[in-house]
Amino acid sequence: MHVRMKAALLQIGIAVIAATGAGQVSAEETIWHIKGIHPKGYLLDIKAVDSDGKLYDIKAIEQEGNPHMLDVKAIVGKRRKPVKVVVSDHRWAPVRALDVNGKNLDIKALTPEGRQLDVKAVRRTGSIIHLKVIGIGRFFGIKAIAPNGRIYDVKGDKMSDDRAEMLIGSVEVHAHVKALPQTGAP
Repeated sequence: MHVRMKAALLQIGIAVIAATGAGQVSAEETIWHIKGIHPKGYLLDIKAVDSDGKLYDIKAIEQEGNPHMLDVKAIVGKRRKPVKVVVSDHRWAPVRALDVNGKNLDIKALTPEGRQLDVKAVRRTGSIIHLKVIGIGRFFGIKAIAPNGRIYDVKGDKMSDDRAEMLIGSVEVHAHVKALPQTGAP
């Protein structure tokens, strides 16, 4: 799909979300879990973390009739915050849940011992931004898991050639975090 068309569709989607009071769970949605996959075979919880250390769930939202690209959101009370890759000059770009009021949350993976590992954008292939849990000397994959057992990859989706695609509050967004069907790519 042409980059400008994707950007226009994104803007329309944002307008629809704002007009319909997004953040409410509807009967037409399926909520997927977001997990890191540790090489030893266990799952890592992926959470949004506020400045006080409070943890919030990260979920992929499947809209009825669209199993192709799922939105990834932080569930904060009854509200949903979009999860985005933010513009950064660092080697690996941060992934955050963003809020127009500036109450942004870091995205972390939790080990069984409660240790928090960073979730970062580490590489780009075309319009896909590869997100990984940063372990000691290793990267771990991030997956969305449906209630029926389907598994999707969690990636950043770059819709334009611009460094920043949009602003949320004062934060420049580099890419939109989505759950996508697995492609078999590394």
